[in-house]
Amino acid sequence: MQKELKVALIQSNLVWENPEQNRINFTNKISAILELVDLIILPEMFTSGFTMHPNLVAETMTGDTVSWMQKLATIKKTAITGSVVIKENDNYYNRLLFVFPDGKIEHYDKKHTFTLAGEHKVYKAGSHQLIINYLGWKICPLVCYDLRFPVWARNTTDYDILLYVANWPKVRVAAWDALLKARAIENMTYCIGVNRVGLDANNYEYSGNSGAYDALGKRMDTIPTDKEATEIVTLKKEHISKYREKLGFLKDRDVFSLKG
Repeated sequence: MQKELKVALIQSNLVWENPEQNRINFTNKISAILELVDLIILPEMFTSGFTMHPNLVAETMTGDTVSWMQKLATIKKTAITGSVVIKENDNYYNRLLFVFPDGKIEHYDKKHTFTLAGEHKVYKAGSHQLIINYLGWKICPLVCYDLRFPVWARNTTDYDILLYVANWPKVRVAAWDALLKARAIENMTYCIGVNRVGLDANNYEYSGNSGAYDALGKRMDTIPTDKEATEIVTLKKEHISKYREKLGFLKDRDVFSLKG
């Protein structure tokens, strides 16, 4: 078990519906990380922006973006995660990919599709939560709109990190800030959210507000708003174990099971 985990949050603008250019841009940003890190987090739909035209950008699990992630993860000796548009069995998915340093992949399909934007009409929703075991840490990865649904994120498995990738618009960023902090506190876990910046083709503005919170809800990062930035935070297993043992809030949690 690794006692500390170094995580790089990449808050970036995205080129609309242009996977190749986004891969080039992120290659440069990832290459610029000179410190050894264990995990690199990219935003939601990082190859396209939050598009409702999946037919224009969708790839397969053997496509260019997956191969690119595997290659970079191997070169940098780190895990890389973020969501992309994937086509599988004639369905489109907003799929979070978690690529291990050896190229192995686990994935999570976004459970709560964003009905306000019509995401449910073009993307098939996932039905299963994913818990990733990595370097002795248990990670629960979720996507954007999932943040509004605390039951789906409830820490019933004693995970150590709750992770959100997003295209969360500036007009509702107060909710993003409040909910990330709340998820950390109620689940006694590290909670990390990586959001994009810039303007998309639908004229929606994104301010980023990416952040990392510890199990007490304390902000750990200094990522600026409204601009591209990369920041590395160090997570400590001792912090999780210390406060879960000292405060014991999770021992009093409600017992329940979810039906997809």
